[in-house]
Amino acid sequence: MKFGPIPTAEAEGSILAHSQPLSSGKLAKGHPLRAADIARLLAEKIPRVIACRLEPGDLTEDEAAERLSAAIQLKGLSRSPASTGRVNFYASENGLFLADRPVVDHINSVDPAITLACLADRRDVRAGDLVATVKIIPLAVEGASVEGAEAILQRAQAFEVARYRAHRVHLVATQLPSLKPSVMEKTTRVLEARLMPSASRLVSEQRVSHRAEAVAEALHVALKETQRDRDAPPLIVIFGASAVADAEDVIPSAVRLAGGSVEQVGLPVDPGNLLVLGHVGGVPVIGAPGCARSPKENGFDWVLNRILAGYPPDRTEMTGWGVGGLLMEIPSRPLPRLAATAKTDPAALGLVVLAAGRASRMGDGGRHKLLAEFDGESLVRRSVRQAIEARLGPVMVVTGHRGEEVARAVAGLGVQLEENADFASGMAGSLKVGLAAVEAQGLPGMMVLLADMPNISSADMAALAQAYRKAGGKVIVRAVSDGQRGNPVILPAATFEALKSLEGDIGARPVIESSGLAVIDVEIGAAARLDVDTPEAILAAGGILRG
Repeated sequence: MKFGPIPTAEAEGSILAHSQPLSSGKLAKGHPLRAADIARLLAEKIPRVIACRLEPGDLTEDEAAERLSAAIQLKGLSRSPASTGRVNFYASENGLFLADRPVVDHINSVDPAITLACLADRRDVRAGDLVATVKIIPLAVEGASVEGAEAILQRAQAFEVARYRAHRVHLVATQLPSLKPSVMEKTTRVLEARLMPSASRLVSEQRVSHRAEAVAEALHVALKETQRDRDAPPLIVIFGASAVADAEDVIPSAVRLAGGSVEQVGLPVDPGNLLVLGHVGGVPVIGAPGCARSPKENGFDWVLNRILAGYPPDRTEMTGWGVGGLLMEIPSRPLPRLAATAKTDPAALGLVVLAAGRASRMGDGGRHKLLAEFDGESLVRRSVRQAIEARLGPVMVVTGHRGEEVARAVAGLGVQLEENADFASGMAGSLKVGLAAVEAQGLPGMMVLLADMPNISSADMAALAQAYRKAGGKVIVRAVSDGQRGNPVILPAATFEALKSLEGDIGARPVIESSGLAVIDVEIGAAARLDVDTPEAILAAGGILRG
């Protein structure tokens, strides 16, 4: 490939290296220049362009990315089409991401033009998560380099997702007078939340005194129950009322008393140091550390997820977890599960009304759709009033485009206004502004409402909230019309970190589809899909154009 400035008159057949603005419309980076393009450039007196010319055997960035990605077997994966030299790979199911570092390193050593980046090995992922990307750096690359990298990928699996297998889980919890029943109940809820991505179920729970003999007897009872576990492999989890302090403490002693073996007492992972791993009658037994009563990531997750994926860790692997094993509490590390606290109502909601959009489909210099009147009331005020009258929680209104006018339209309603200064970048920014307001109030759930939907009523919102509360605030709830998805939608705290990573003009749909959470659809009729984005739509819905 030859790269550099080329006289415009001689540039036909080359690939444009940088976007070129023109009065008749921009030519994008990577655009192959044709005769008509040359004529446009010359008409606007552009004497030269920065471009590249392919040499024999060269492949364009998309051709190269497509060939390399096609060489990767899709084990638990899906992939995007090639675009701007990039192909993204996504988990197609909940599971454990497995990466072969020597293979990935080998690919990246072939040619600096070819790159492969992926998640760390043995990472917990959800269906829809981005797990890897192939990116061609220049606009074209030598075919020989692509062939070399292709051969490596055909010989070995660079990465894959091992699907979680549903297990039947038996819980044994020990009791001491100092341990409150509410703590034990929270422990059960948190464990159930951890099991959801694998569709595993907690099938029995025993509470016994904190003695090795009592725990051993409970293990025997659980083992008898596992004999009926024909449809899914069994797993036993023990939560001790007191932390393990020695290899001869209650939990490891109980495993041995029950006729089992103890492979590991203690992990180089913090939080999660005080974990026990053993087996009884071929059934894995995890003695959970105290930190596993919290939904935050800890060493228990690492051991549990490997067992659920069919890759149980051995002693050698676990002793190698020290590097990266310090799981510090920092903002950049997502907390993937809903915190189960006794003080917070898990179904409590904040209602976020998105009213920041540019109303671009109203036409150049057109009226603002949110200021259109329905029954003598502006659309945005109507939407916000319905949210208030639903009496489900505090209402936050995100403003942006013509924000002062929108704010005046809802004046006196007593709502919290949040400005999205970057409203032009799209809906994702407004979602994040609303989410920040919800989190600032310590609320574990968010109902997202679009201000341009005139027929959503407070009764509709109440129906969604009722379904959410019935499920304990652990699901996503979505309005539908004749089974077709629509709005509003309720998003629990388990989705919040994923929402924060959204960019551009997209809503919450990618998060909903990749969360691994159950989605409950609530039928509310045609209102779920009626938004008014154009003057014609406003008039058809019975509105009057204003503003």
